[in-house]
Amino acid sequence: MAENEIKLESQLEPLPAPQVPYSIFTKGQKAVITIIVSVAASFSGFASNIYNPSIPTIAADFGVAPELINLTVTSYMIFQGLSPTLWGAIADVQGRRVTYICTFLVFFSACIGLAETTHYYQLVILRCLQSTGSASTIAIGAGVIGDITTREERGGYMGFFQAGLLFPTAGGPILGGVFAGTLGWRAIFWFLTIFSGTFLICLVIFLPETLRSLVGNGSIPAKGLGKSLIAYLQLRRHDENELELSRTMSGAPSRKKLRLDFTGPLRIVFGGEVTWIIIFLSIYYTVWQMTITALSTFFHETYGLSQIEIGLTYIANGVGCIVGTMTTGRYLDFDYRRIKNSFTGNPEDFPLEHARLRTIWLWAAMQIAATVVFGWTLDKKVHISVPIICTLVMGWATCATQSVITTLLVDIYSARSASATAALNLARCLMGAGGTAAVVPIANGMGVGWEFTMLSGILILSLVLVVVQSKYGARKRVERAKLERS
Repeated sequence: MAENEIKLESQLEPLPAPQVPYSIFTKGQKAVITIIVSVAASFSGFASNIYNPSIPTIAADFGVAPELINLTVTSYMIFQGLSPTLWGAIADVQGRRVTYICTFLVFFSACIGLAETTHYYQLVILRCLQSTGSASTIAIGAGVIGDITTREERGGYMGFFQAGLLFPTAGGPILGGVFAGTLGWRAIFWFLTIFSGTFLICLVIFLPETLRSLVGNGSIPAKGLGKSLIAYLQLRRHDENELELSRTMSGAPSRKKLRLDFTGPLRIVFGGEVTWIIIFLSIYYTVWQMTITALSTFFHETYGLSQIEIGLTYIANGVGCIVGTMTTGRYLDFDYRRIKNSFTGNPEDFPLEHARLRTIWLWAAMQIAATVVFGWTLDKKVHISVPIICTLVMGWATCATQSVITTLLVDIYSARSASATAALNLARCLMGAGGTAAVVPIANGMGVGWEFTMLSGILILSLVLVVVQSKYGARKRVERAKLERS
């Protein structure tokens, strides 16, 4: 009798609550999505780097000074910083897919116009339009990674995403030099037209909508342009009861209509929660961009390299970028899990900034050292292999830093990840545009060695911003989280 009562009681015990996955996409599908958004993000750097070797040829063709053609580079960087504030806000409300489609249509159209342009003013306007269509793909891609990954795995996916989008820093100048030297500079834009058009078709077919306010963890069917083949197949492979459970428990989509907020990136930049770390990255990014932009001028004047030889020297920087992002992402995941497993306090007090920013000191030291050595080896005309190795180290350190900080921003603003990445892009591109315009005049005035010594000093001083972010930024993050829950 007693045994029967025990069995009856055990049968009446409530079953454990079912676990709803953060995302219903498998690891393989996440990898495919990451590859798609990484290739999409590469168009921003591709359109910039593939263009630079053709500047002398374009200047001769239009009959203007190279300085005027350089203005198209500056204007491209300015719109590269401004446009994500528009598209990032749209992506966080209307969806990732529809925003991608709109941006690539703009980019595709601008490339056709650039291939057919016959006047200088058209070149300037269309380069701005081209930047408007391509620059936001980085912010949107970071938003997609935030949609489908948890904090424990996000670093690895973000590193892979960053590595793909940085490939043009190595391959772009070489490809641009080949086109400009054989088929002519217009072939560059026809290539980008064909490439972007083909990719747009692939994106429409395969990339699913991932915005959690629209599709939850992927279990809620998207509507309109949000539908894709991969999402349809993903929903078919799941049991309907399982999908219904996910739809019920994931808490999305919200019935409340989200409002477009075009000032969101600006408020993120100046809000104080991540202001310090955004400024920090912008400074390190600017010094790196100043180095890469002036590389062709410095190498030509110091070592007498030809255009093709100069293009080959950029490979080291590109390799460094890829290595930096690929290795950093995996270590971020490992370090985050280790710190999380050892943390025993209140989850609200988890030291997120400490977990993410611990490696910043290593990458900063690498970039500072490489910057000093780069400047003085050029100044003293040391063998060219030394400054080339320095560009590899700088690319490695800068892109590792960018991967770390981008991951932190997505962690903090998971619901507005595209806007947060747009805020970072806004600050670093505008600061970078000013730095690249000043690097050669400063070198002419004080010498390459002392210029890069000065820049290294600025990098050292800016490390204070990391300390400020870890202390005051974390406090504001916790305060915001408490207000959102109340």
